[in-house]
Amino acid sequence: MKNRVLAFSAACALGALVLTACGSGSSEGGGKDADGKVTLKLVAADYGDKESNSSKAYWNSLATAFTTANPGIKVDVQVVNWNDIDKQVRTMIQSGNVPDVLQTGGYADKVADDLLYKAEDVLSSGTRADFLDSFTEAGKVKGVQYGIPFVSSARAFFYNKALFQQAGIPQPPTTWEEVRKDAELLKAKAPGVTPYALPLGPEEAQGESMIWELGNGGGPTAKDGTYALNSQADIDTFAWLRANLVDPGLTYANPATTDRKTAFADFAAGKAGMLNGHPSLIQMAKDGKVDYGVAPIPGKSGPLKSTLGVADWTMAFKKNGHRDQIRKFLDFVYTKENTLTFDETYNLMPVTQDTLREMTSSGKHKDLEPFFALLPNASFYPLGDTSWDAVSAEMKKSVGGAVSSDPAKVLGDLQKKAQDAVANQ
Repeated sequence: MKNRVLAFSAACALGALVLTACGSGSSEGGGKDADGKVTLKLVAADYGDKESNSSKAYWNSLATAFTTANPGIKVDVQVVNWNDIDKQVRTMIQSGNVPDVLQTGGYADKVADDLLYKAEDVLSSGTRADFLDSFTEAGKVKGVQYGIPFVSSARAFFYNKALFQQAGIPQPPTTWEEVRKDAELLKAKAPGVTPYALPLGPEEAQGESMIWELGNGGGPTAKDGTYALNSQADIDTFAWLRANLVDPGLTYANPATTDRKTAFADFAAGKAGMLNGHPSLIQMAKDGKVDYGVAPIPGKSGPLKSTLGVADWTMAFKKNGHRDQIRKFLDFVYTKENTLTFDETYNLMPVTQDTLREMTSSGKHKDLEPFFALLPNASFYPLGDTSWDAVSAEMKKSVGGAVSSDPAKVLGDLQKKAQDAVANQ
């Protein structure tokens, strides 16, 4: 869910962070600072789109509340934007400046390097039992959970109702061909608008590409779980995008350099007619006074039966020996009050049962109901494959080129890199 944009100002919800669920207790394991306290290093991805709504405010407030309840443990917070976090974490690990807790998009490569605690080592049984089963399973490598789900999302199709009306389009498209026809009408009847916002830049190209591939019966892996990045279905998908949306000028001039952040901002400003989006786009559209609609994502021959589901992850590193302090901290992070604050602030979906019950029963989240309905049937990245983070990073860098050059060559090169990543595990 990279570079998730705020649903509303973080400041309005931070007061909900609580001082419960973490008794003070003694500090066990790892070294202490000069003042006798243990400092946990937290590195987290930034879900805001600018400094004023950075998620650093959330984590700083949570860290303060945690230390108040646990005076022997401090939390040093570092929040990094989504485009840079993977690179910065790699540098930290290589230099020995390893965080204690990392919250980002993937975990499996750290498992491959034997860097992480098992989830059972750093979470109480009560916290572990509260996770939705599907996310617990998605956090496992070879049957053992290392990835701790943090937030979730699903993808749906957003369209601008006012622009559709202006272009004489009566309803949202259900097939690729209808997407193409509607995009042509938008280009003709709503000049200056990007008909379909196609973001295949490095922010999260693997997400947009997988959505389109699912619509053609493809995806990054075959049924047996092996990589199939250059399957005929995937090649045909990108060939269709190039011939029907990119070359006719019905999307951005260079999707390979356009990030989702740009596409979302354009939609929220009334400058894009349609795109694939996740729940945080709801509040952005409202803030921009866009009359939007949400529908199932169009596939080649009909609406997708299985949309893309995404989870972001927390993980705990062994190097500093702070297992007991991490356990206290993570049990605090995953209290209902704190997870609810984050999910509501960023208009994301929960990964814990108590927060899901709260959000579905409160009546405050009707806008999210289509996404709650989609998530049980969602398809996920191959998160448990320890090569996925490396493969995903390569996709971010180059898969967008498949809509401006020969898709078979671009995807073939990616498939070779994926196979090399598997061989080097």
